[in-house]
Amino acid sequence: MKLKFKTLLMAALAALGLGANSPVLSQTAWPEKPVTLVVPFAAGGPTDLVARLIAVPMGKSLGQTVLIENTVGAGGTIAGARVARATPNGYTLFIHHLGMSTAPALYKKLSFDPLKDFEYIGQVVDVPMTLLARKDFPAANFKELEAYVRAHKDKISLANAGLGAVSHLCGLLFMSQIGVELNTIPYKGTGPAMNDLLGGQVDLLCDQTTTTVPMIKDGRVKVYGVTSLKRLSVLPNVPTLDEQGLKGFEVKVWHGIYAPKGTPQPVLEKINVALRAALQDPVVKQRMADLSSDIAPMDKVTPAGLKSQLEAEIAKWGPVIRKAGIYAD
Repeated sequence: MKLKFKTLLMAALAALGLGANSPVLSQTAWPEKPVTLVVPFAAGGPTDLVARLIAVPMGKSLGQTVLIENTVGAGGTIAGARVARATPNGYTLFIHHLGMSTAPALYKKLSFDPLKDFEYIGQVVDVPMTLLARKDFPAANFKELEAYVRAHKDKISLANAGLGAVSHLCGLLFMSQIGVELNTIPYKGTGPAMNDLLGGQVDLLCDQTTTTVPMIKDGRVKVYGVTSLKRLSVLPNVPTLDEQGLKGFEVKVWHGIYAPKGTPQPVLEKINVALRAALQDPVVKQRMADLSSDIAPMDKVTPAGLKSQLEAEIAKWGPVIRKAGIYAD
């Protein structure tokens, strides 16, 4: 009788299009195999580092390995398109930084919609930026910097890591708020841009605290402010740009985790629980602190928290990018 009932049940499910591998049947057992977390940048970069830090404790919570897949190119949009098209079963996830919010304005032919083609898991970590100058730059503080920039704008170079990079966006916001256009110089990554700043070939650069804090403490660069709204514990004597007159100036390399649209709710909830557990892991917390990175508050490690962040950042960066007239192919 039991065998006959099972046969009839499977036949009925098949008629409804619900096979044995259907998300509806497998939600309670999910995950039954490793989960892939797609990183849109090369191994060794800041986003890859964040992904690898949380992957191990997330895997422990889920009972399956979380694999890292680096799918690089086009500012993260190749990876975004890959995840947007993936089967919505929870086995393919996506981690991205604020580039998720700048893509709609930056790319004329974006093959996915950040707001419509994904489910939200939660925010992960925030990395603030610092506004730097070569160590022999004339201005001693931000007030002097602003005056010097206004007086010598045609002779000052502002480096960045490339079109649409966070350092580029930080520079655009800086120029927009002080009302001055500077000579911007794009590089293929922050590394070579920083090398030229250290060598005195360029004047100014915005870069993440994960790389700049040691240089600031060693006196190899001048720092004029941090881009968070509160001072950083690792740089307590460095004022924020907000408190120095650039009201509301905030640039942080925030990260979020997404899943393809249509991923079942029970699966999303399990992923969120694993993410929250990972961010409270002592090893992860210490490593993030060592990198001058702030783990997102738990009320932001939620679908609503990430959705709200993404919407706000799209509204913030869209006008800045369009005003600057920059577009990527």
